[in-house]
Amino acid sequence: MTLEEFLVQTRSEVDALVSDRIVAGAYLRGEQAFTDIVMQHMAEVGMTNDPQVLHIERKLGNANLKLNGYAVSEEADRLDLFVTLYEGHQTVEPVADAEVTRAAEQCLKFLNGAAGGKLLKAIDPADEAYEFSQTVNDCYDGLDQICVYILSDRQAKTRNYKPREVAGKSVRLEVMDIERLFRHWSEGKPRDELVVNFDEVCGSPLPCVYVPGENDDYDYALTAIPGAALRQLYEKFGARLLEANVRSFLSQTGKVNQGIRDTLRDEPERFMAYNNGIVLIADGAGLSRTPDGSAGISWLKGMQIVNGGQTTASIYFTKRKHPDVDLARVRVPAKVIVLHQHDPDAEERLVSDISRYANSQNVVKISDLSANKPFHVELEKLALSTYCPDGVGRWFYERAAGSYNVLLAREGTTPARLRQLKEAIPPARKLTKTDLAKYVNAWAGKPQLVSLGSQKNFQRFMAEMSDGEAALPDVAAYKGFIAQVILFKAVQKIVRSGGYQSYQANITAYTVASVARLAGPAFSLEAVWLKQGLSPQLSAWIAEVAADVDRILRQSAGARMVSEWAKKDECWEAVKAGRITPPPSGVPELVR
Repeated sequence: MTLEEFLVQTRSEVDALVSDRIVAGAYLRGEQAFTDIVMQHMAEVGMTNDPQVLHIERKLGNANLKLNGYAVSEEADRLDLFVTLYEGHQTVEPVADAEVTRAAEQCLKFLNGAAGGKLLKAIDPADEAYEFSQTVNDCYDGLDQICVYILSDRQAKTRNYKPREVAGKSVRLEVMDIERLFRHWSEGKPRDELVVNFDEVCGSPLPCVYVPGENDDYDYALTAIPGAALRQLYEKFGARLLEANVRSFLSQTGKVNQGIRDTLRDEPERFMAYNNGIVLIADGAGLSRTPDGSAGISWLKGMQIVNGGQTTASIYFTKRKHPDVDLARVRVPAKVIVLHQHDPDAEERLVSDISRYANSQNVVKISDLSANKPFHVELEKLALSTYCPDGVGRWFYERAAGSYNVLLAREGTTPARLRQLKEAIPPARKLTKTDLAKYVNAWAGKPQLVSLGSQKNFQRFMAEMSDGEAALPDVAAYKGFIAQVILFKAVQKIVRSGGYQSYQANITAYTVASVARLAGPAFSLEAVWLKQGLSPQLSAWIAEVAADVDRILRQSAGARMVSEWAKKDECWEAVKAGRITPPPSGVPELVR
């Protein structure tokens, strides 16, 4: 697929998302649809965490402000802001640096207004923008990293700009244009952007023992990475530096290991003796000579840590919380595996096995990393082999990020074949792991977990599966999951078209959970699967439930922000205790 073909495909996804929203009775600009698509991709590859679409475009005094989306890290120490330049062209067009700079300035002015509190005085407290402005104002002093991403469906000449300073903090500027998106899509390895030059980071190549592999799979090297360099890399790349399984585990366990922290503070020179070190993979390596003439690693391309994520994060967070820690005396033992696989599936299996075996030798349980993988693999197989009731269409379970696009590229070899594929498996029927966790947990009566955000909810979903023996799904279970997906999406459309100005995500999750609770065993998921939709009677009842849920959420929240209140178990208890319209008679999906 060429860059221009990818642009047309992306435009089609945007148009489909806009049309889908119009059918639901709501309006969505192409700019916002593009923002949503790109932000979700960035979240999947670890560039950001749980991004939210939020369109703000207004004046503050003489300044023009603009924002299209945001993401706040779980610890409220990192803030990502997104501003979008979308034209909807069918051909690849350039975007001028001046236009990119202007969009970035508008976003920076929003940040400055929110951080200083000026914006709070200028907007209505009922406005959803007010809540986010309050969040920025509250957490600004504790932020360690701020990045403004300029998203565009055009081709940028410059992608990285000098950092700016806003209210005493450095703000990184970065462009995600159509060419960069295409590179992620076509290569299937966004980690290729993680290029580390140790001559620059450490001042010289890393001394190493390099061992060529006995086959074509990989070479490997043993080295020691300076603690200050590892901290700097984590600061620059964040969670992207960690392989997906390690990233998921680390988010569940907390950032700082006490033993690592104590060694860093009290005996930094013994860190290498006490610590097991890290294991990392790379897609390429450059070898040279160190000042004493020995072999050294000068650069790594596509570097990711598959074991030792907690060590890496602990070094970063310990130094942040205790600036007096001397990382100059810290060395971290590292095993580097340089991959030579050119088959994406074979490489994925190799990386997964490296991660699994590396983590089987310490306190990280295998179940935390891979016991649930068979569940996802089986679900993927069921999606590929189970047709919708019309015998033509299918759903697509994207177990590995980007696999939907890989399918289109592999099997859509002609325009006609690609069109047929998209008709049979449209983007609207693509389902990711985080999507599944959201839909299933909402139906299971856990809207407070869903309200934590996609990544935290997914981690809880996986952790609960790990606590017991997760049964592999069969066809009946798969159809039940898809019915829950259909129901959630339908509720989402009803809420979006219902005139609710804010907290739509919370209203949706709590409405789904309330419908499941009130209907109980009488609800037929099979009926939803067979219809691939909801009856008018069920939709009408859901609209009433959503109105009740909205009222209860606001009343029970009191002076608290609804989005924060919705994350509490007490909120779910309040909704269950509230007055909600019971299911009426005559709903086909309710089997009396």
